[in-house]
Amino acid sequence: MIANPPQDDHYQNQKTERRTMEHEIETMWMDGMRFNALVQGHTVVMDVPERVGGTDEGTVPKPLVLTALAGCTGMDVIGLLRMDGRTLRSFAMRVRGELSKGAPMVYVAAHVLFEAEGDLEDEQAVINVVRRSQNELCGVAAMLRCSMPVTWELRFNGSSVATGAGPTAT
Repeated sequence: MIANPPQDDHYQNQKTERRTMEHEIETMWMDGMRFNALVQGHTVVMDVPERVGGTDEGTVPKPLVLTALAGCTGMDVIGLLRMDGRTLRSFAMRVRGELSKGAPMVYVAAHVLFEAEGDLEDEQAVINVVRRSQNELCGVAAMLRCSMPVTWELRFNGSSVATGAGPTAT
């Protein structure tokens, strides 16, 4: 159980609206500025470039937030398409996070670009599952929207076919 959770209204509303689960990670300092995080049995290496005292053997931590957003929504999209018996020829996402200028540097906005290639008859289904992921299912997007806007665009076979901003956090 998290010892001292935040006491803001959004957190309290979320807690009372649904039962909670927990994730726990373990992070160990290895040497220099390198840390290894054990996440569900997988090691994530974090480090900084040599110019700031590291050995550049892993990513800096902050972009992992954007990675989590891409992984969460991407798994939603592919999973929903599979359940519907649809496949894509290719699927990729690029996530851009805008950082604040002052300390602490935090993300102030994020944008997800979905790039899908597939049969034309699947275009509307892809639009629908991307919308559903962003508006209803992706927990990472929902968490991030508590503190910043998260927008998205879907390109299907090279053409922009849908955009959105997801629901606003209350």
